[in-house]
Amino acid sequence: MSSKKIVCLGGGSLYFRTALADLVVTEGLAGSEIVLYDIDPEKAELMAQLGKRLAEQSGTGMRVRVSTDLTDAVDGADFAISSIGGVGKSGGHVHSTSLHKQDLLIPARYGIYQIVGDTCGPAGMMMAFRSIPIYLSICREMERRCPKVVFLNHSNPMAVLCRAMIKYTDIEHVIGICHGVQGGIKRIAKILEVSPEELDTLWIGTNHYHWFTRIRHKGKDVYPELRRRIASQSPPEGKIMTTKLSEIYGYQITYPPDNHAIEFYPFLAQVPDGKSMPYGLGEEVVARHQEDLYKDLRPKAEPEVPKAKQKAERQDQLREYKEELDKTVLPEKPSDPLTGEGLGRLIEDIALGQRRVHIVNIPNKGAIPNLPDYAVVEIEGVTDSSGVRGIYIGEAPLSLMGLLQKRIAWQELVVDAAVSGDRKLALQALLLDEMAILPEKTEAMLDELLASSKQMLPQFS
Repeated sequence: MSSKKIVCLGGGSLYFRTALADLVVTEGLAGSEIVLYDIDPEKAELMAQLGKRLAEQSGTGMRVRVSTDLTDAVDGADFAISSIGGVGKSGGHVHSTSLHKQDLLIPARYGIYQIVGDTCGPAGMMMAFRSIPIYLSICREMERRCPKVVFLNHSNPMAVLCRAMIKYTDIEHVIGICHGVQGGIKRIAKILEVSPEELDTLWIGTNHYHWFTRIRHKGKDVYPELRRRIASQSPPEGKIMTTKLSEIYGYQITYPPDNHAIEFYPFLAQVPDGKSMPYGLGEEVVARHQEDLYKDLRPKAEPEVPKAKQKAERQDQLREYKEELDKTVLPEKPSDPLTGEGLGRLIEDIALGQRRVHIVNIPNKGAIPNLPDYAVVEIEGVTDSSGVRGIYIGEAPLSLMGLLQKRIAWQELVVDAAVSGDRKLALQALLLDEMAILPEKTEAMLDELLASSKQMLPQFS
């Protein structure tokens, strides 16, 4: 057992309903203190109520509290977990906020139709521009109050945020946590009709953008059988494009939803309008961003909302939020690192100095020799009391290396632009991206994007 201080940054994020449930049933962390910090204290208080309920049910003696003071929240912290959307106060999901909608709708006026927009493209870049200053500000306080903290980031754009903290702060242990690879492993295990635990897999890539390069079952290469089974049936809905690309590459795309994967390719800038998206994605574009917005994409003035209505809407948001939290039940055990995010076990293993393999986003440092050492890649890593060390994978095949080198360069430009407020670096990132458009249009689009988030972009003023 190891009693630690764990600070949850953006503690009112709905992500923490599952994170807290995972932490409180991790026996090696019994007696730990969990501190929730958020710029929205009302949501943090509701989340703390959930945390206390789950902690009491677990019997692990976890203590959960809220802090509205960042200094107090991070002081002496052993671990930090972040889920910060970079959109200010939000009544719900980041993707439903007006700021993120503008991240998508402004590029749409220039012929770029993103659907998710949290990892790449103009929308992913804007999420990074707003979030990075927040993360660096928190890290500056951590450098003074808890310099040895292990920082676990769950927010997107994952690789960009992690790289910014690693490059521009003195926080030594920055680890990104996600579940895309785990979902990919479970998917191929289902196709092969075996248990995920029985598969030995290697993959190469950065967050949301990776490919399986080796798949074995009890020592036998089962990649040929996987390809045969996939080829023998029609591509599943929502995975038509990635099935085709996997066939061409010769390597299965690890995280296969078309609506996310298509944003890494130039196809989005090759359609006349959002409704004409290939692979049946037009319907999702309309559903997510409302058909009327695609009829007239010119900016519309936001109507002024009376204070009484604002208050009523806020109460409705908090009620719906609490209803979501009330649905949370205590799990029987912590999530598994192979089939889930494994957050509790990851923290437990580092806290106790236990060696265990986890799926993490960390600097490459030679794990994939033909990619930059500094690149944040999603790989297997082994824990010990010092954090996580990446496990050697081998070189990326040429076609994948080319795709990843470009993506990593984009990430680096976005990080540097976000920190320096250098508009030319931002333009270079947009022109390097697969969704690049003519430079004159790119400049105009960037001006609109920066103006739409002006209040959260002091570095570009």
